[in-house]
Amino acid sequence: MSKHKKLQGSGRPASIDGMVSGNRELGASAHRSYQPNRGAETPSLDVVSNRDDGFHPMRTGTDTPIGDDDLSLLDEPIVLEDEDPKTAKARQKLLKHKHKRPSRKRRWLKRIFLILAVGLVGALGFLAYRFYDAQRQILSGGGLAPAVCDPNVPPERLSVEGDSRINVLVVGIGGAEHAAGPNLSDTIMLVSIDPINHTASLLSVPRDLWVRIPGNGQNKINAVYPYGLIASKAKNANEARKAGLQALETALKTVIGVPIHYNVLVDFAALRQSVNAVGGIDIDVPKELAVYERLWDEGTGRRYTLDVEAGPSHFDGTRALFFSRSRYTSPRGDFDRTERQKLVMVALKDKIFTAGTFSNPVKLLQLLDSLGNNVYTDFDTEAVKCLYRQISQIPSANIDSLDMATPPNDLLTTGGVGNISVVRPKAGLFEYDEIQAYVRKSLPDGFLAKENAPVAVYNGTAIAGLATKQGDILKSYGYNVMAVDSAPTLTNPTKTVVVDLTKGVDKYTKHYLQERYGASAVTKMPAGTGITPPPGTHFVIILGSDVSSSQD
Repeated sequence: MSKHKKLQGSGRPASIDGMVSGNRELGASAHRSYQPNRGAETPSLDVVSNRDDGFHPMRTGTDTPIGDDDLSLLDEPIVLEDEDPKTAKARQKLLKHKHKRPSRKRRWLKRIFLILAVGLVGALGFLAYRFYDAQRQILSGGGLAPAVCDPNVPPERLSVEGDSRINVLVVGIGGAEHAAGPNLSDTIMLVSIDPINHTASLLSVPRDLWVRIPGNGQNKINAVYPYGLIASKAKNANEARKAGLQALETALKTVIGVPIHYNVLVDFAALRQSVNAVGGIDIDVPKELAVYERLWDEGTGRRYTLDVEAGPSHFDGTRALFFSRSRYTSPRGDFDRTERQKLVMVALKDKIFTAGTFSNPVKLLQLLDSLGNNVYTDFDTEAVKCLYRQISQIPSANIDSLDMATPPNDLLTTGGVGNISVVRPKAGLFEYDEIQAYVRKSLPDGFLAKENAPVAVYNGTAIAGLATKQGDILKSYGYNVMAVDSAPTLTNPTKTVVVDLTKGVDKYTKHYLQERYGASAVTKMPAGTGITPPPGTHFVIILGSDVSSSQD
């Protein structure tokens, strides 16, 4: 007996998805069963509906729709002939399971997951936009340090000794929190990083140092930035800031004699908010402030008493700001204040790198928010990433402080210009030779320091003292000068000769000497000089008349 459950009806066969049997109408309702052919030959397509192995629509009536009873039959197991009943039952159970509607709980979990996913994407997008917007405000681009992203920079990309360092001029102004002089430079500091040897130095410049202002006569150095702003006649704020910093950079390079690669302008609010954004900083104060100072806090509109004792101490943003600014709580005034500013900067650096600020989106966003409206730099995005990597490799123990007011390097003193109390070089107004020599020697080129190639200098001219003068200049740039003398045979060459006895081993020293003296290095000593350099000498310089006694 057949295992099919047949649907009975009267009239014509019905269509199945547009296929009809015989001359029947398209679209009529139908139940179908599939009966495989038993032994018949394969039919051609044009007679498939009339052969035993084709589809055979079963009648349900001419115009009568399928009723509920008929529909219930569709839920019965569809059993192929000769199929095992157990197999058929398992297959039908699987089909029912596949078409089972998900539970209400699963639907709600799916909705919650989608909402969370959309929220996460939105939050990441918001953070990315805020980061982009903040860095767009902060990073104007334009500065360049050849070694900032490549500590193995090729020699030909370096112009002068010191170019392998990353020298950043940091300028602090009052901004909106200092209405009496919002653009006066309260802090002027050079941060110099040696990425080759993983060290750094901080050099503070007293704000009362008397200097020449480019195109504007003479004044204290803290007035140079606002002079540059006014003289620029810039069309927007960033152009004005750039012009002010360029004026300050020009005046300062005359004093310290080293290249400046980047500028950073920060106001009081940025320092206060940055310290607060990282949860405060910790400083081991070397000595107690001589007196307490009552200060007016324009940021909060309240009085603030600065009282700091010696020893470990925690600083919030306001305390760190006034600790950096105070001039009257220490006996040396401006000189002691520069030391406190260095303490704050190193402590802030330590906190940023140890607190995971750059890996914490919330802390990073807080830090960027504090900087966005209160900082201007000529870094670009790539340079900042590289600088972060460079600084992270420098232990705080490798950060030293340069002092131009303490023996044996007491090169500055206080004095008067007219009725104005100023800071000036001990050697006299605008006499910066000793300062430049001290700064250059303290901030040697990283490659020169690493190669430390022995150099011998000989005077081939009749100019007295030329070799001694040039030897001192080279020492101030960090060269390892081991011999200074006159050539036994004075040939008075018109061009200086640089001899490379290493045949290119010390490639950076060779490059800098060639640039300095405008000479291509040779590998053999010129004949007739009578010079026998000391054993171990790597470079010999035979000075010609193209080098004056004052050239540096």
